[in-house]
Amino acid sequence: MFIKPFNKYCKTTKTRYSIYSLCESYRNGTRTLHRSIICLGKLNELPTVEEKKLLGTRIEELIKNGGNTLALNIIDPKIEELAQHYYQEVRKKKRYDLKYKNTLEQEQETVYINTLKNKDAMEVGAEWLCLQALGQLGISNFLKSKQWSDDKINLAQTHIISRAVYPASELKTVSWIKENSSVCELTGFDKNRITKDLLYGISKSLFQLKEPLEQFLSKQTNELFDLQDTIILYDLTNTYFEGQMKKSKIARFGRSKEKRSDAKLIVLAVVINQEGFLKYSNIFEGNTTDSSTLESVIDKLSSHTSVQDRKPIL
Repeated sequence: MFIKPFNKYCKTTKTRYSIYSLCESYRNGTRTLHRSIICLGKLNELPTVEEKKLLGTRIEELIKNGGNTLALNIIDPKIEELAQHYYQEVRKKKRYDLKYKNTLEQEQETVYINTLKNKDAMEVGAEWLCLQALGQLGISNFLKSKQWSDDKINLAQTHIISRAVYPASELKTVSWIKENSSVCELTGFDKNRITKDLLYGISKSLFQLKEPLEQFLSKQTNELFDLQDTIILYDLTNTYFEGQMKKSKIARFGRSKEKRSDAKLIVLAVVINQEGFLKYSNIFEGNTTDSSTLESVIDKLSSHTSVQDRKPIL
């Protein structure tokens, strides 16, 4: 399609002027002819030839692809306004080529933006990033080597991602998965089957593989990021329980870093490298103190890092 000028003469004012039409070419045997689709008037709003060409191109886009089609290039607002106006005139007068008929006569419905409501809108960004990280670490392949089923692996990935994105209790995690997150759609685990008991169970299963899994991840992070573990950092902390923990073998009264001397504690020991990657962790009795037992803790934890016979930096 193109815009074609037609020269006119006004006998009253004795002046010449141009009228523009949107035209298209067609074949009639061996001849090429022009067909006028719609008259565009004088187009005084568009003084330059280039602007008139852009108008013709934009009207053709609308006719081919529909009135809500975004412009392929940046367009002047006045050109867009004229293009939309003449496109509606083309539709109303049905002055269009048959090859565009199906496009122009499609059923359309008006949508009122202010009345739109979201339903079942789920978060996906952080979950997707975590899933990509799990894939690069190769955790699913490690679990398969331990004879885990695909369903169990999907549940484990669901729980790991949930812990990273939304660290909360298992009960709250279930609500978050079902109401806010698309993690199950990413991992392939049936959302309707998620319960707190399943999450508790998969946590226990993962804990049974704690040592080989941590050693595997230590090796994977070193290979992924070309790390040498030249500096190792060790740290101890503790946390308390609200309950009495009468049946616990390691919960003890001790010096709480959170000033909870009324509650039993456990001590958490971790090893990280200088880049901040966790290399190993362990849980000890709550009355373990940094000064009296740190040397034995270091000896035990050092055997699980990639650095041997090296004094740690504390």
